[in-house]
Amino acid sequence: MIDIGPAKLDKVDDAGTRPRRVGMILVILASAVVMTGSGGLAYLVNSGNTPNLARAAGPPAGTGPLRVTSMTPATGSATATGVSAVRITFSAPIAAGSAMPRLSPVTQGSWQASGSALTFIPDAPLAPDTRFTLRIAAGESGLRGTAGGELARPVVASFRTGPYSSLRLAQLLAELGYLPLSWQPVAMGLVAGQADAGLAAQQTLAYNPPAGTFTWQPGYPATLRGLWQLGQVGPLVRGAVMAFQAQHGLAINGVVGPRLWHALFKAANNGERNAVGYTYAVASEGSPETLTIWHDGRIVLRSLANTGIAVDPTALGTFPVYERFRNTIMSGVNPDGTTYADPVSFVSYFNGGDAVHYFARASYGFPQSLGCVELPYQSAARAYPFLTYGSLVTVTG
Repeated sequence: MIDIGPAKLDKVDDAGTRPRRVGMILVILASAVVMTGSGGLAYLVNSGNTPNLARAAGPPAGTGPLRVTSMTPATGSATATGVSAVRITFSAPIAAGSAMPRLSPVTQGSWQASGSALTFIPDAPLAPDTRFTLRIAAGESGLRGTAGGELARPVVASFRTGPYSSLRLAQLLAELGYLPLSWQPVAMGLVAGQADAGLAAQQTLAYNPPAGTFTWQPGYPATLRGLWQLGQVGPLVRGAVMAFQAQHGLAINGVVGPRLWHALFKAANNGERNAVGYTYAVASEGSPETLTIWHDGRIVLRSLANTGIAVDPTALGTFPVYERFRNTIMSGVNPDGTTYADPVSFVSYFNGGDAVHYFARASYGFPQSLGCVELPYQSAARAYPFLTYGSLVTVTG
């Protein structure tokens, strides 16, 4: 009920020109009574210059239970960028001293409150291709609103960061000399190769590669250019990854994982370029059969070679060198069922049991092996220093 003052209210006359009190209900001429959206009554006085008087039922704003109204990245997101901050918006401003949400895996950074929003600023971009879980405690031990509101129940949400860019992988490998292409950014700034870029800057660029231009180094054959797939981890990039792994003490498997990226960032910041140059080889099954090797854009070997016989041919395609031996024993089963164990030298395995190596033959230039690319001794000795880990070998028909 609204009290309009201490003055007595007279009984109304027959003309109804003065208000009257009937029980506890006040009736004012020329006024309206409406229902509010919350179920309370609002009294709006519309006569003369009398101010509007209104009352809505329910507690003041922000005193009810606290609720999460939005979250970025959205819960369930599978491609969240690791550069973005984590932001949570609530139904009321957050009280100082509230228990902050917990992010796992544990990530270094800080929570910042601004009104009804909390933002987590990581010290470095979030790790790629990783599932993160966010937990917000409820009740007295959890978050509280400035008016005392609490979460009714704990909140658990998760999202997954997307992978680093394959385009950025190629940019780094090219800049460090592991590809037969060079790369130059369009705009100079904190990019790979600058000692002051820092790990966090490198991570940011790995999510959002800078614009730039790839340029082929001259001297390589068209077969190598045909392997280039911009922004994809094809044979050319996979071989470069293996070459990098070999020179940085990593497992030589072509896998692009966190350890590889971390080593790439360090190498880029320190200017640690490819120490052995770039090699590409083509084994041709034409007549006569040959092996040609390019190194840093020039031919360093062209030799007669032997590939696999019809019942055990050398597989066609392009493959990276994954294992090397100065001397070893090759063993297996001949097509006639007998076994062999042959000493071989200058061995570079590139596809399963197929390798470029020396094997004594009376002549070379036609199919004689059980899948390998056989060379005369002097040719094999010259080829071996160039066919390092990750070097691509293409076998053509």
